[in-house]
Amino acid sequence: MPQKTTNIFVAGVGGQGILKFSELLCETAMRSGLDVKKSEIHGMAQRGGSVTTHLRFGEKVYSPLIPEAKADFIVAMEHLEALRHISFLNPDSGRLIYDTYEIAPPEVYTALKPYPDDLEIRLEKFAKKRIQVPAFEIAREMGNVRAQNVVMLGSLSVFVPFEESLFIDVIRSGFPAKFAESNLKAFERGRELASH
Repeated sequence: MPQKTTNIFVAGVGGQGILKFSELLCETAMRSGLDVKKSEIHGMAQRGGSVTTHLRFGEKVYSPLIPEAKADFIVAMEHLEALRHISFLNPDSGRLIYDTYEIAPPEVYTALKPYPDDLEIRLEKFAKKRIQVPAFEIAREMGNVRAQNVVMLGSLSVFVPFEESLFIDVIRSGFPAKFAESNLKAFERGRELASH
């Protein structure tokens, strides 16, 4: 029987390490012997615009794009981005892993729209399985806000079928030596949060 394809939609804004997150997860899946497809969409990333990736892995994957309502996971590194892309989440079995960290989009800065204050209520309606991960705060406490993405990877790692040791190897080889240890600590913090 063919293995089910796992669909992971990753969302955030430019500068949050969405592409690095995707690179590390894809490498982990490939080292596990799975077929992997990835598609990236860059908004105005350099200006805090939306950045998303579609990641799919399984025995044989034919398309890199996740259809709406078919994502097994949405990993969102910014609160509004979680809601903006919630339509991709499988409403019955999908799991939303998200940071409540807020980065105001350009229309908020230009006073065209307020930042929504009812995000949690709206997310509750669409995501039965939700895990809030204060990844940005954890990364800041650790002295490296750029590790937010690796905290989120740690949280996701609890739910995907890869050995922790494989993630550790991928993180070690995916960062220069001087950053590898701090990123491994960030990964472990993310795992701890999602395991409880």
